[in-house]
Amino acid sequence: MATNGSLNRKLRMALVGGGLGAFIGRVHVTAAVLDNRASLVAGAFSSSPEKSKASAPDYDVPLTRAYGSVDEMLAKERALPADQRIDFVTVATPNHTHFPIAKAALEAGFNVVCDKPLTFDLAQAEQLHELVKKSGAVFAVTHNYTGYPLVRQARQMIQSGELGEIQAVRAFYIQGWLRSRLESEGQKQAAWRTDPAKSGSAGCFGDIATHAYNLARYMTGLLPDRVSANLKVFEPGRALDDYGHAVIRFQGGALGTVTASQISHGRENDLFIEIDGTKGALSWRQEEPNVMVVRRNGHPHALYTRDPNAPHMNDLGRAACRLPSGHPEAFFEAFANIYRCAYDDMARRAAGESFSQFDTVYPNVADGVDGMNFIQQCVASSAQDGAWLSLAHPAQRR
Repeated sequence: MATNGSLNRKLRMALVGGGLGAFIGRVHVTAAVLDNRASLVAGAFSSSPEKSKASAPDYDVPLTRAYGSVDEMLAKERALPADQRIDFVTVATPNHTHFPIAKAALEAGFNVVCDKPLTFDLAQAEQLHELVKKSGAVFAVTHNYTGYPLVRQARQMIQSGELGEIQAVRAFYIQGWLRSRLESEGQKQAAWRTDPAKSGSAGCFGDIATHAYNLARYMTGLLPDRVSANLKVFEPGRALDDYGHAVIRFQGGALGTVTASQISHGRENDLFIEIDGTKGALSWRQEEPNVMVVRRNGHPHALYTRDPNAPHMNDLGRAACRLPSGHPEAFFEAFANIYRCAYDDMARRAAGESFSQFDTVYPNVADGVDGMNFIQQCVASSAQDGAWLSLAHPAQRR
């Protein structure tokens, strides 16, 4: 049997969302079980009880634990003996449902893994932050790009001073899938992402710019100070932004930019970042995740590859690897690294051991609050013709 530290068993998972036709729910489950440290045992796979039951066989979940609602799932799981009930709930649903589901799971005593953005708005995110503190639960947010080995390699390199003082960060997330109004054609993923009632106050910036911003924060540890943003709807009739950029002033004087697009022809999931320090610079691209370029004036460009046995790999990068060099690791493995690190803390909690809720290698609820604050202030800045607004928030961590 797989073990989780001092917990001599697999963790038991419940999934909310992921019903027939869904995308991200299946990704969550694949990542969650990749290291054989957890198993999916229950779920409320759809807001339709019939669809939830119909989805259960796809996940090998017994019909008795495929629930018709989140409330039913939490009540019945709490009533089970301790050696049978779930340990954590994964929330893989549209943005506007994250808060009530996560809140209910925390109040029922369960750990939570939540998709991003954390909530519908900042006020909900701040409430969740307080609930997590009171509950003592593990709360992970799947900003999954932080799980790539070379992203973690870069984080440790920057924190140890290898690049010197970080002075400039340029982060981009460029897509093209919403170049036409797919939402008007009944495309499910497009429909809710472009609906203010479900997505929140931002479209492109809420969906993917948050990833670029989070990646910059995660890799550099820089704390933001102020932001000036311009968001735009280019596709006529669309309710939420499909393109935008933000300029960020960080505490200490560094500058950053975040650019996001969902209307750039031929672009798929082109998340990339460039970081300039006084001793060196680096760049990394999500579509080629096993390579990172490090540059220093007067030296040949260094091509870092994902190789857990190479001397250039540091502890954080090496710990995120599963395969030898030359065997590409990518999206599922990066997602799984979020789960793997969260499992360590879930096991500690289950065993009655101490752990930190906010000083974690995986994104936690504080990072979720940071992302919601970024969205809110960018939307507000854009509405004021790019006015400089504060981006500082008490929940932010380095």
